[in-house]
Amino acid sequence: MTKGVSSLRQQMRNAAAGLALGFAAAMVLFPSTANAWWNDEWQLRKKINLDTSATGASINDPIGSVPVLVRLHSGNFRFSLAKDDGSDLRFVATDDKTPLKHHIEKWDSLLGEALVWVSVPNVGPGAKSDFWIYYGNKKAAATNDAKGTYDADTALVYHFNERGTPAIDSSVWANNAQSVGQPADGSLIGTGLRLDGRNIVTLPASPSLGMADGAPFTLSTWFKPAAVQPNSVLYSRRDGGNGVVVGLDNGVPFVEVSNAAGTQRTGAGAPIAANSWHHLAVVAASGTVTVYLDGASYAVLNASLPALTGTARLGGDAPLPAAAPAVPAADPAATAANGSTPAVEAPAPAAAPVAAAMAGFVGDIDELQISKIARSPGFIKFASIEQGTDPAKLLSFSGDEETASWMTGHFAIILKAVTIDGWIVIGLLMIMAVLSWIVTWDRVSYMKRQANANDRFMKSFRKLADNLTALDRGEADENAAVLGSKLGDEEAQMVRASSLYRIYHVGAEQISNRFANSDLIRLNGASISAIRAALDSMFVKETQRLNKMMVVLTISISGGPFLGLLGTVVGVMITFAAIAESGDVNVNAIAPGIAAALVATIAGLFVAIPALFAYNYLVARIGELTSDMQVFIDEFVTKMAEFYANEPIVDHRQAAE
Repeated sequence: MTKGVSSLRQQMRNAAAGLALGFAAAMVLFPSTANAWWNDEWQLRKKINLDTSATGASINDPIGSVPVLVRLHSGNFRFSLAKDDGSDLRFVATDDKTPLKHHIEKWDSLLGEALVWVSVPNVGPGAKSDFWIYYGNKKAAATNDAKGTYDADTALVYHFNERGTPAIDSSVWANNAQSVGQPADGSLIGTGLRLDGRNIVTLPASPSLGMADGAPFTLSTWFKPAAVQPNSVLYSRRDGGNGVVVGLDNGVPFVEVSNAAGTQRTGAGAPIAANSWHHLAVVAASGTVTVYLDGASYAVLNASLPALTGTARLGGDAPLPAAAPAVPAADPAATAANGSTPAVEAPAPAAAPVAAAMAGFVGDIDELQISKIARSPGFIKFASIEQGTDPAKLLSFSGDEETASWMTGHFAIILKAVTIDGWIVIGLLMIMAVLSWIVTWDRVSYMKRQANANDRFMKSFRKLADNLTALDRGEADENAAVLGSKLGDEEAQMVRASSLYRIYHVGAEQISNRFANSDLIRLNGASISAIRAALDSMFVKETQRLNKMMVVLTISISGGPFLGLLGTVVGVMITFAAIAESGDVNVNAIAPGIAAALVATIAGLFVAIPALFAYNYLVARIGELTSDMQVFIDEFVTKMAEFYANEPIVDHRQAAE
């Protein structure tokens, strides 16, 4: 018996260890959704899709490497799981191996808004591509790299997100503005620049912004005119008689080029309305200047840009050069006696009139970029769509993917809000759950062994013809042979575990005791009833053995939900008490506490539901085994009456010999 108890304890320990390992493996492996992961230290990632095909932005011209504006908001990004300053953001190419350069223009985790520029290489026309954004690593250091986001051909990039200081150049050339502009809040891309026609922002006369005669050039910006004006200047640059002016004439975008050959201006197109954002780009290359409006070609001028090395201006024009002073001619009638012209006092030369400069632009501009190369039409269209008001047809976000641990996201937020009393209740429920799993494992294993052993025993029992004690050879729990030594050790051990064999052993022992003092035995009705009573007594014990520890499952089923409900009620009370104390009544203050309180109820159901299923299954198996024992007792008593009740019985030991 001691050996059996020790074996049971060992089985329970093995079952507990197996369940613990299985639970741990499920915690780690089950929620994993991603097949590849750039770095396991980042908990979350999201795929960003670019679609330049006919189903998306429909860009058919070459694009190349582009700075992509990624707008993040609470609808597509979980700011609560990123660092407060966004320094854990990482962007990775579609191969999920190559990090991409990026920098943050704006990050506001409180309002749930962010603007991030990412350098995406080799974007193809008419195709779909993607890259990844990783976040959720509280230990990550910032890797902002504004200068690495743009290629070396980008000479100037102004985001206009400064306040009280000149605009900072995000390119590698550090062409910072020389004067302070007025910020425009709520612009198209974060903060913009507000121009009133008088305050002009001066750009430096740096070598990187210098232009040789006929050199390629690209300027792009977003603008929103406050009103329709004649000849209002967005950008101007003049060196003597050479100059380039970009502006609007009564809502018509134009480019005016001045050089030794004169001044030329692009033709008039359809005007744009005031108070609306538009993307304007000017591209000069190979003797042609092209104006793009909202990504489409708007006007073309057959001219080359002149050499320019001076400063440029935003929001106003530079003064036009003055005409040369007139030189007075000599009077032919006045000659000296020697034939020479007499000296006369020349009058002071009159100053030539100065041509009037064009008016300054009134309105807002945003995201100014100047390049030393001619950007492709595909590049211009990509920027106008992706940076504009409707980027969804070009750029879209997939759902979040998490690392192997499921302890992230909303569930992690809820668990962090669980109070100490809630954890106490959850801990008690987890103990109940483990105990119920151990009992379930033990009972299922025990009943399986019972069913196999009973089947093996009944095959031999039904072969008995005249001696019911022939299969009994000692105590049921001893190592004596059973079934007349016809079984091997392993089978014999299995049969001894049979509840039917133990009942049979009691009946055979009762018959043997009555055979002890006589060679011829008759069993009267009283003896048969007494043996039947002994069999029924063993039946009760076997039934108790089958139902051993089943009370643990019933406690889990009935007590688990109520204990979980207790934890929820206490958690809700604490949440409302904390809100009353702080005086802050809003959904953000209430929701986490209520959600955390409900975790206790979930834990209670987590205990009760598996226990309920296991209990119903085990009750059905117990019913089957109990019925088998009842049938066996009836069969044993019937055979006993048939063999021993009405005729003398030859000594069973002699019969066996």
